[in-house]
Amino acid sequence: MEQHSQAVRPATRFAPLLVALAGAPFIASLDLFVVNIAFGELASSFPDSSLGALSWVLSGYAVVYAALLVPLGRWADRIGRKRGFLTGLALFTVASAACALSPTLEFLVAARLLQAVGAAALTPASLGLLVATLPADRRAAGVRVWAATGAAAAALGPVVGGLLVELSWRWVFLVNVPIGVALLMWSLRTVPESRDVEGIRDGDLPGAALLAAGVGAAAFVLVEGPERGWTESWVTTAGAVAVVALGLFVRRIRSHRAPLVDPALLRVPGFAWSNVAAVSFSATFAGGLLATVLWLQQVWSYSALHTGLAIAPGPLLVPVFAAAGQVLARRLSPGTIAAAGSALWGAGALLILATATVEPNYATGLLPGWLLAGAGVGLALPTILAAATAVLPPAQAATGSAVVNAARQIGTVLGVAATVTALSAGGIAGFHRAWWVVAAIAVLTAVAALRITSPAAVSAPIDQEPVR
Repeated sequence: MEQHSQAVRPATRFAPLLVALAGAPFIASLDLFVVNIAFGELASSFPDSSLGALSWVLSGYAVVYAALLVPLGRWADRIGRKRGFLTGLALFTVASAACALSPTLEFLVAARLLQAVGAAALTPASLGLLVATLPADRRAAGVRVWAATGAAAAALGPVVGGLLVELSWRWVFLVNVPIGVALLMWSLRTVPESRDVEGIRDGDLPGAALLAAGVGAAAFVLVEGPERGWTESWVTTAGAVAVVALGLFVRRIRSHRAPLVDPALLRVPGFAWSNVAAVSFSATFAGGLLATVLWLQQVWSYSALHTGLAIAPGPLLVPVFAAAGQVLARRLSPGTIAAAGSALWGAGALLILATATVEPNYATGLLPGWLLAGAGVGLALPTILAAATAVLPPAQAATGSAVVNAARQIGTVLGVAATVTALSAGGIAGFHRAWWVVAAIAVLTAVAALRITSPAAVSAPIDQEPVR
């Protein structure tokens, strides 16, 4: 299949392209985590709202973001990835301003849902543009930079949130506006258009609706199950919707002439195992981050700002070890590197479990394990994403990257749900159980990562015509 893709000159356009295409997902990823720190301030600003209603400021974003990643990735493949990227970034920026100006909680939740739609559009389009636009010899490096900024954003969320909440929770959203405007202007100048000019134009709108409903319902179950109870009527209904919708979606992509997700992608072992590892690592990462933040705030009584600063050293190691992973990739397979990073993350969780005490002992009880964990993130996450996406065919670039990012988001929701369930035991025992869960998922991630094949094995089978 022929693709329309404009190559860039590595010497002149590699860095400007990365500023635009990694910068926008950075602020979108940041919003997934930064609002957690502001949750207490939100409760104070809307004192008449229940905890369940307040939780939708967090979970509503996660549900919509996860549900729309693949449909909007496919949409960007068809209408033009630059157009999809700029539309998503503009919507995210406008919605951020609306969040900051929200007069009521209901208005804030609605604006957060619009934010999630924008994030779900710009994220796969940005990675799709990297894959489709960069020359083959720079593609893996570009994806690693993209992935490293996303990982850093997720880990820096508590830091940025702690600093901004000192001013007001509204600054958590308002800070996105000038950054978004600057990235829009920069992207208009530096990002070339890329689209699948040979793709079938009618698409599969019913398939997109089924996938959005299935993923959205599954995310709702994972978010609300621990809070409402797994047998509560809304949770069980959502679970049934998820099973039926996803079952019908799988049936549809096997028979439709232009499926939303080409089944050939999912039959490639390297791509498939990279997605399994993406789900698993995102789960252990999100769970470990949440457990650490709650330990600092609830056990050690740290303020939001103090918590953010305590979290900061781990994220500082992410880009360092992402670069180290790039060097190691010349000698080791991506599966080996990702497995090593996952093992380091799990070892960090166990070290915190063994050394953190009820009395604050940050330098000896939490920092060593947190630094070890940060090194693991830098090795594992960029490698997993690079293995899954760096050599995707340009015609399926945004769609394929959307599959990976949807897997990450579902993993994040799953990890948070598992951690909340573990913490329900209460007290220090609940935190210990949570860190055991984090470590166990890290081990499963390492096992899955070892199955990731080399980039060459990922690319060959999916360059063929889509399965009919």
